[in-house]
Amino acid sequence: MSTPTTIKEYLAQLRTALAGADPAMIQDALYDAEEHLRSELADNPGMSEAELLAKIATSYGAPDEVAEIYRNTEQTVTRALRTPPPRPRRSALGRFFGVIADPHTYGALFYMLLALATGIFYFTWAVTGLSLSAGFAITLIGIPFFLLFMASVRGLSLLESRIVEVMLGVRMPRRPPYAERDRPLLARIAAMLTDPRTWATLLYMLLMLPLGIAYFTIVVVLSCLSLALLLTPLGMAFNFFGWGNDFVADHVTINWGFGAHVVGWGDTVVMFIVGFLLLFAMLHLVRAIGTLHGALAKHLLVKSARI
Repeated sequence: MSTPTTIKEYLAQLRTALAGADPAMIQDALYDAEEHLRSELADNPGMSEAELLAKIATSYGAPDEVAEIYRNTEQTVTRALRTPPPRPRRSALGRFFGVIADPHTYGALFYMLLALATGIFYFTWAVTGLSLSAGFAITLIGIPFFLLFMASVRGLSLLESRIVEVMLGVRMPRRPPYAERDRPLLARIAAMLTDPRTWATLLYMLLMLPLGIAYFTIVVVLSCLSLALLLTPLGMAFNFFGWGNDFVADHVTINWGFGAHVVGWGDTVVMFIVGFLLLFAMLHLVRAIGTLHGALAKHLLVKSARI
């Protein structure tokens, strides 16, 4: 690999050296490298980029050396931050009930509850920004407002990335996309508007409202249903001891299509078991949705290494 003479060449070689790595890690590495090199260039105004790169080659490292450092650091940090995996269970019952010991289950559960609030905010921000941009298009502030709005969309994508990484355990960018600051302002604006990730982020913000409603509804409905079934023996106990006949009627009947049937203790035991199984089934569903949403966020919010 030839020695780079410009920061742009250095970043291109670093991207090539990181080929095959996680796109989120590549984005972070490129941002850190550009930030460091630009700071060094600002501190040495009399040096050209070629002279600067030759000077710091031994301190910061060549692109392939930096890439290797990032790969090793990523593995170390990933192992340190990774939650301890649940003990592997061989039996089907063990795998079914073992979901309650998986930390990712609860991260996904909290994310699905939070998704309603974030979904409303993202959708409102996106629709309001697009509507005002269209309304201001005929005025002098139309273009500046639209550019500021698109910049805010990219900023919100970084916020959402942090939420997804913390709650769903998916590696997401921790730095904004690197920008070639030596390019003219108009060129950088054009790059932002032609970057598929900018529009994919906007699509993600619009999708978050229906997804947030669906996630919140799934968790609340299934949780309430399983809890209600689990508490049926308690209701029967209240009625059996005469502590509150209004809580459970004296002669509750149900009709399964085979005639009326008076609810008894046998029915409550069946409903308790169904509620218990439903609770664990819901946790499996929550964990699966968390995995799928993490993949969706990764696809729409992370700049592909091919772009």
